[in-house]
Amino acid sequence: MERPFHTAKKAANGGLLSSPTLNSKREGARDTAVVVGASLAGLMSALALSRLGLHVTVLERSDRKSRTGAALEVSDGLLERLTGRHANAGANVLPTGAQAWTDVHAGLHAAAEADPNICIRSPFRVALVDQDERGAWVVAEDGQAVSGDIVVGADGHASVVRRHVAPEKPDAKFAGYLIWLGLVDEHLIRSRPWPSQLAILYERDYCLNAYYLPGAGGTFAAGKRRIGWGWYDAGQNDLLRTSGCLVGHVVQRTIRPDQIPGSTFEKLAAEARQIWPDPWREAILHCIERREVIGTPVAEYMPERLVRGRVCLVGDAAHVPSPMTGRGFAASAQDALALAEALEREMSANDVADALGRYEEKRLKAARDLVLSGRSFSHSFARN
Repeated sequence: MERPFHTAKKAANGGLLSSPTLNSKREGARDTAVVVGASLAGLMSALALSRLGLHVTVLERSDRKSRTGAALEVSDGLLERLTGRHANAGANVLPTGAQAWTDVHAGLHAAAEADPNICIRSPFRVALVDQDERGAWVVAEDGQAVSGDIVVGADGHASVVRRHVAPEKPDAKFAGYLIWLGLVDEHLIRSRPWPSQLAILYERDYCLNAYYLPGAGGTFAAGKRRIGWGWYDAGQNDLLRTSGCLVGHVVQRTIRPDQIPGSTFEKLAAEARQIWPDPWREAILHCIERREVIGTPVAEYMPERLVRGRVCLVGDAAHVPSPMTGRGFAASAQDALALAEALEREMSANDVADALGRYEEKRLKAARDLVLSGRSFSHSFARN
């Protein structure tokens, strides 16, 4: 069931004149949380907070997720730790090990949709965040507002919520390179399989991470898997700027296939033929031929804080490391679990900020260490 939405009054300059209606908590009323962003960190945070009995409203700006070659490692029993429940026999359980980003997102999204304490609303484009001593709220571009006891910013590297939490340092900065990403079914590739599940290759000014991902039904049987690849490229900064994906030093968005010039595809194909070995070369060429490639500009963000009053940050809104660390998803899961742990005691008007302070105390140093661990690669790889 959808939670009630309130329309916030606006001043002529677009600022708020007053907060949305925040009713005094009635005896026995449930605590509420607003999570901005229904990507991985947002869904994990929603599940972890629901475990505590909170009503959680998740707001997502986009109603579509791209099929890419992005991969991540899912630890054993993650969904059970987030929800506090063991999966029923025959239920869809979040798979463990190396997984495609889209599969993990689908599993988490299904779990959140099945949770009666969680309401997902999309599309909902958040424009600003604010709070007072009674609660916190977000306001959409159309003026609607959603309020709760806390607001959790899980809205990625270009976080709107971060502007409220850390107005002195609101933006993640471009690291100087992008990653071309693709994904293809292995049965379409005729080359002999690679002898291991993962390859990390350096040639010329490039780096390639290529890997096998499970196919239908989670199989890793040869010929039935999927091949994912991420090609690190520091030579596309002009393209990123002319396409509007990069403005100044701030990443705006991923570059989609229809925005990639044919000449760029031709150059990538020529380079792939010369430098990458099969089966990765064939997989890359397959994706290029079908224009099933996206380019993700890499951003980095070193946090100074994760919390302001009743508003906190998780995942890429909180910390943006180079993907070469391979630990971004694990860190997002740790954020969600640490947030739930900090809030596990009964929330009241007096201790919400203290609880979020405990969350920041536990996660800030780890987040900073994670970002720092990827900087040596970025500094050596990016072109000035």
